[in-house]
Amino acid sequence: MAFNLQKVLKALLLSSNQALSIKDIQTVFTRFHDQAVLPLEPAETAAEGATESSPAGAPPEAAEAVAAPAPAVDEAAEVVVEGGEGSAPADDDVYGDVPSLVTATQIREAMQGIAEEFRARDDALLLIEGPTGFRLVTHPRFGRWIRILRDEPPPVKLTQSAIETLAIVAYRQPVTRTEIETVRGVSAEAGINKLLERELIYIVGRADLPGRPLQYGTTDRFLEFVGVKSLVELPSSDVLSPRQIDEWLKNAINPKPITDAEMGLPLEEGEGDSPNFEPVSVVSAPPPADSPADVPGRPDEPTSEPTATPLPA
Repeated sequence: MAFNLQKVLKALLLSSNQALSIKDIQTVFTRFHDQAVLPLEPAETAAEGATESSPAGAPPEAAEAVAAPAPAVDEAAEVVVEGGEGSAPADDDVYGDVPSLVTATQIREAMQGIAEEFRARDDALLLIEGPTGFRLVTHPRFGRWIRILRDEPPPVKLTQSAIETLAIVAYRQPVTRTEIETVRGVSAEAGINKLLERELIYIVGRADLPGRPLQYGTTDRFLEFVGVKSLVELPSSDVLSPRQIDEWLKNAINPKPITDAEMGLPLEEGEGDSPNFEPVSVVSAPPPADSPADVPGRPDEPTSEPTATPLPA
């Protein structure tokens, strides 16, 4: 029976609560072959050492029990057999013909086979590859059972403002709070604190700017949160290039002062040509035809002074 790499990898994944990288798996195979070539201690030497170490004055039965040969161990099947007889058959598909070198391609293909097997069986487990390696996780539809077992509250979704802040940090990292607020146009303190609490971002360092503001970047948990292995797999922006965004941020943070020419003011000597300040004449349009002056019976001004009406005596 040929060596079954998938069985071994599945056992390694189930035995570890941490992600296993390809390098970790290759190290396991190297240790296996190193232990297989170690010299074994002869049975006679071990028996003599055990006899000499028996306490003085011990009864003969005790000495014989100590000097008795140890039960044989079948290293291939890891089954202890008394007297070395009737040994169980070795697991050839697990310990037989173990390759001395397992390539990264072979490991990836075996991991892909395990993942397809879980999906085909609609199992409660899933095999995912994160930024630190492969690991087994429970299917999201069983999340409620896991929370009940651990007595955990339901997960809280991120707000729209927190998601916008997280996107800016992901694409612009390392980024300062001032740059985030310049892009969003509102305060980003609450969103940054929430993301730090969720361990989706962390403090990278300080920017080489006045005041030495803090800079923020994304964590490995962020990569698991969005389902990518590295920041390179993030979808690229088709709106503005990074160079255009840099130029826009530079102009937004350090705006240029408005010059006199842009305001239409006269320039001083040596600053260039002043704007045109020639007088402008305005020609009034003639009154419309239906103006009060042209309507008969409606004089624009009275022709005579009004007469006073005498009051009755």
